[in-house]
Order: sequence, then structure tokens, then C-alpha cells
Amino acid sequence: MQQHFAEGRELTPDERLALVEQALKNPRKLKYKGELLVGVDLGTAYVVGVVLDSEMMPLAGAMRFAQVVRDGLVVDYTGAIRIVREMLTEIEERVGCELVYAATGYPPGVPLVEVQSTRHVVEATGLKVVAMLDEPTAANAVLKIRDGAVVDIGGGTTGIAILEEGEVVYVADEPTGGIHFSLVIAGAGNISLEEAEEIKVRPENQEALFPVVRPVMQKVASIIRRHVEGKGVKAIYLVGGTSSFQRIDRIIEEEVGIKTYRPSRPLFVTPLGIAMNCNVL
Repeated sequence: MQQHFAEGRELTPDERLALVEQALKNPRKLKYKGELLVGVDLGTAYVVGVVLDSEMMPLAGAMRFAQVVRDGLVVDYTGAIRIVREMLTEIEERVGCELVYAATGYPPGVPLVEVQSTRHVVEATGLKVVAMLDEPTAANAVLKIRDGAVVDIGGGTTGIAILEEGEVVYVADEPTGGIHFSLVIAGAGNISLEEAEEIKVRPENQEALFPVVRPVMQKVASIIRRHVEGKGVKAIYLVGGTSSFQRIDRIIEEEVGIKTYRPSRPLFVTPLGIAMNCNVL
């Protein structure tokens, strides 16, 4: 994977995220003597696992659509363990290495004591959790923002973290996310929620769906505006799977009035950042 980039040059966030996507499709097999860095992101809509090598280059990964978490809390403990264990087994078979340590994350503003179930899920699969961190901090390991707002638009909520000089100084998390996109699509098309979810994630459908979901995008923008107003935020950076929907960055910029950026693969930003914080080296 590294052969595509000049030796010694720091990868841009988009380059690193492209490698994550490539690693999910074509993992590298190797005989590995050190410890691999594993990040497990239990999201509201997707569970994503990312594995890095000792140079923090993406090695492998897996993802599953799942509804085992709600508002940062595990609501289907048995199902979550099964899904994570299946993903880890798949990764280990594909790369030929045993996974030992992992990091995981939680939404901003949720007390750590309330998200310990996330740690328990990961440890129930046989991994040792060496780090738990809030999702904005994880995302910023990839984005490397000094000043601005990281907005994580996930499956169920929109999380906002304001950073000053690289440190998180304000966090908030409110309902409204990808599930609400699916609900309005299901209602407009008189289809099931599962069908709406399947249709929504296909890029070729998103232009036609835009008029249907635009009000939800505007609701997301209103949440962001309320939390960044008066705080001197000059730039907004979108992450999370729902940020992949076409034109959402433009709607947020128009509604909030702040320059808005979106990486090429926003779904992978947080799980990659979680893996980068797996402090075993």
C-alpha cells in the first residue's frame, strides 16, 4: 500500500482514508511479530473495525450494518458481541494474524461510566481494551484540526465538538442522524425502513432523494448552528456515515454560514482515529 506515496511524506487525511477503504477490500497478509493496532467503532448504524500495522498504515478491516447501539449505549449486548466477534474472526483469517489489543470510542457528552458496556462488548470477544476515547478526539487524530468544529453525523445523533489549539473545549450530542433520513424516505416511498436504508446508501440514488431528505439536513444544520453560535468557530469538519450523503456539506454551510469541509470517506474517520489511539506500541 505504501508504494503509492513518497517515502517519508505524511499522508493527507484523504489518502489515509483511501487506504482504509482499500484495506477493507484487499487486506494485506503478513507475518507480523509486533502488536497490531485495532479500533472498534460501535456506531448506531454500522459497526466498523480497522486494523493498522506498527507504522499506522491500514492493514485490514470489516464493517457490518447493525442496530445494537442507541445514543451511545449498547441496547443489544449479545448481538453486539456476536457481530464484533464475527468481524474479528474474518479479519484474522484474512490477514493471518491474531488480534490481541483494541481501542474503542463513545459519543461526545456521554459519561464514561455509561458507556462501559462498549468496553465490555469488545473484551467479551477476547480482545484487551487499552484505550477508550470520545469520538471527536478520535476523529481529530486523522483530521489534525487545530481550531474548528468536528461534527459527527451518525446513524442516530449529531455530535459536535469544538476544538481550540487542538484541544476539545466543548461537546454536545443531539438526536437526528441517518435513521431520520431513512424514516422520511420510507414515508415518502411507502416502503419499509430496511428498504429505505438500502436505497439511501447508494450514491446513484441520492440526487433523486435530495428533496425528500433536505428538511432533515436542515434540522442537522440547525443543531450545529445552535451549538457553534457565538463560539468563534471558523470552520466545520464533517465525519460519520451520514455525512457521505451528497450535498449535505453544502446545505450545512448555507444554513450555518460557516465554511464546511468533508473528507472523501467520512464513515471511516472515527474508526481509523480510534485505531490510531490503540496505545500498545
